[in-house]
Amino acid sequence: MSKKLLAALAAVLSLGGLAPAHGQQTAPSPAGIAIIPQPVRLVPGTGSFAITPATKIYVGPKNDELRRIGQSLSEEIGRATGVTPPVVAAAPGKQGTGYIQLTLAQPVDTLGTEGYTLSVQPTRVVVAARQPQGLYLGTQTIRQLLPAQRTPGASLPAVEVADKPRYSWRGMHLDVSRHFFPVEFVKQYIDYLALHKMNTFHWHLTDDQGWRIEIKKYPQLTSVGGYREGTLIGHYGAKVPEYDNVRYGGFYTQEQVKEVVKYAQDRYITVVPEIEMPGHALAALTAYPALSCTGGPFKVGQTWGVYDDIFCAGNEQTFAFLQDVLTEIMPLFPSKIVHIGGDEAPKTRWKTCPKCQARIKAEHLKDEHELQSYFVQRMEKFVNAKGKTIMGWDEILEGGLAPNAAVMSWRGMEGGTAAAKQKHQVVMTPGEFVYFDHAQGDASLEPLNIGGYLPLEKVYSFEPTPPELTADERPYILGAQANLWTEYVPTEQQVEYMVLPRMSALAEVLWTPASQKNWESFKVRMQPQYQRFAALGANYARSAFNARQQFVPDTTQGGIEQQAHHVAT
Repeated sequence: MSKKLLAALAAVLSLGGLAPAHGQQTAPSPAGIAIIPQPVRLVPGTGSFAITPATKIYVGPKNDELRRIGQSLSEEIGRATGVTPPVVAAAPGKQGTGYIQLTLAQPVDTLGTEGYTLSVQPTRVVVAARQPQGLYLGTQTIRQLLPAQRTPGASLPAVEVADKPRYSWRGMHLDVSRHFFPVEFVKQYIDYLALHKMNTFHWHLTDDQGWRIEIKKYPQLTSVGGYREGTLIGHYGAKVPEYDNVRYGGFYTQEQVKEVVKYAQDRYITVVPEIEMPGHALAALTAYPALSCTGGPFKVGQTWGVYDDIFCAGNEQTFAFLQDVLTEIMPLFPSKIVHIGGDEAPKTRWKTCPKCQARIKAEHLKDEHELQSYFVQRMEKFVNAKGKTIMGWDEILEGGLAPNAAVMSWRGMEGGTAAAKQKHQVVMTPGEFVYFDHAQGDASLEPLNIGGYLPLEKVYSFEPTPPELTADERPYILGAQANLWTEYVPTEQQVEYMVLPRMSALAEVLWTPASQKNWESFKVRMQPQYQRFAALGANYARSAFNARQQFVPDTTQGGIEQQAHHVAT
């Protein structure tokens, strides 16, 4: 990278560093520039860069990773303009113009692993970053500068961008146990994450209603535990539940898992597997009932909710089984984190189980909550010995937290706050703000869902870092994620409906500095994003355009006035 270009990028960054100038508010982006998440620093220029048949993408010599990033960008440009620029493994000539360059450089130390700079001038486009991951994220910004619909002769508006994320964990979760989704759709889901600069895919692979990953040592986990003999019709909690009596299931082979992980890696997204323990284990217990407290028999769950039968904590076979399972799973996932669940584990069976009670006595434990802590800490030692770290839902705080465990706080912010104060890493995922299985619009217009109400604006209002944390405690908040539980999400189209556009709001929460968030600006910038979803064929929710009624006091007539208006929800 030339010294002249580095100086130009440094000038962009020197305009107040990576933050707005003192007193500056983030206003709606200039016409034609609508980036989500909003970059940390964006300065519009004059003119535009024309994409023509002569345009080339230069990635430098002998770097296959950059070539792959360049090829991905070329394909996106081709979809948007009809021109697919060739990727050249060389540096552009000193006098060259009309090119796009991806370059590894040291533009600014504060950009970190995922930061990048982007300079779009009428003569050239340059993306610079310290790491390939930053370059890839920079190309996602270019993608949003392109027209959402195919437009021959399109150009990129001149702009200078300096950007980096606020949080290191920017995640989306997908439950494939309650309803199973094929590999190709999981890849599509990952593509949605990439578009939003998300970097973590939490893959919920096991639960009461189905075991979804091949374990070669225990084939019945998938042949038996991977299928249920029917599924609840309608909403959970009906006095007389009805079932469709249709065999339902599926699972991923280990080769398919590798395929998904590689697909995510190519987009700089880490796949975090979740294997539930000690609760949400009915599918596994149906396959291997000896691992329960009662010995069964069981049926793979056909309804939702929480089941009393969980792994027996007093049985040594349970720990041998789970260690065998994780021994097969961990090499499939480069992630340093293994999620072990830990939530909603009723102690009903443990209280009357001779083996569990004997374990409590032998280990000098106070009660069944401490028995769960023993369970988690024992699994943690095994996982740590393999060079990885466990994460669990905030119930793992009960009875004492395992020494190195990370916490995913879902029952509000309190669990995450407590864990951070104990110097544990935390991912915030409170149901109030980021449970995307909740309704997002008028209940009469929404498909069947679990309940709750989580409109787009409320997602956007989410603040993952609790104000009561000190400056020393705040870094333990890694970030946040949204969860999509699929009890009432049986199809690919409904998955898209539940996560889009709310994923866009969360992406900005996790990337853009809190002081620069602006709901009015976000609504404006969402307009081309909706067009982009449509171009991708995504079944995004239109709830933000629903008309809503409001009843307000009528001070002139002494009654109540009904107002109907469109609001972004």
